[in-house]
Amino acid sequence: MNSLLQAENLHKTFGQVEAVRDVSLEVGKTDFLAIIGRSGSGKTTALHLLAGLESPNSGRILFQGKDISPLNEDSLALWRREHVGLVFQSFYLIPTLSALENVAFPLYPSSMTAKERHRQAITRLKQVGMGHRQKHRPGQLSGGEQQRVAIARALINNPNLILADEPTGNLDSETGAEIMQLLRKLNLEDNVAVVIITHDPEVAAEADRVIKMKDGKIVGNKY
Repeated sequence: MNSLLQAENLHKTFGQVEAVRDVSLEVGKTDFLAIIGRSGSGKTTALHLLAGLESPNSGRILFQGKDISPLNEDSLALWRREHVGLVFQSFYLIPTLSALENVAFPLYPSSMTAKERHRQAITRLKQVGMGHRQKHRPGQLSGGEQQRVAIARALINNPNLILADEPTGNLDSETGAEIMQLLRKLNLEDNVAVVIITHDPEVAAEADRVIKMKDGKIVGNKY
């Protein structure tokens, strides 16, 4: 496998609860991977570890061969900004900003001009089929449209990896299928690795590889 990310023997506890136990997995540079499990299986904690949103109690995470586990919060935030796009079940769009402003928002820490931020945001909105809704605020958009805007925002810094936590969870089945098709298209055309967390077997079936978690452990790995 042409490896992008490797997790080795990850362990994470919250108080007395072992949320993740001895989890090891590998994500290739063009993988389309699903991690499936019931509520409480540890799948979301595993994603948070892969994203550097949580630190493991033990084990390590390698990204492009570099161990990111010892990095502090500021360094992890910079790493995410440069390499990772995050998509969540709740879209986390800023309600007072337009679709275009939401997508451009992650670009503001840079020295990029307003014109260039606008150009890049428009490009990503068009890529997800939302160019015609750029001036609309989240409250004026459907759930599927909001998720498309959230995906455009996740793409704005040209990530190597998209980590999506239940990206279809708040959508009806038809809209959810459209979002999965969009993620697959990005995977194939932009060569972005995609890892999806889901409890839904139909969503997981769209992936090339499915990892099953139960009680904090990996209990299955199917290609």
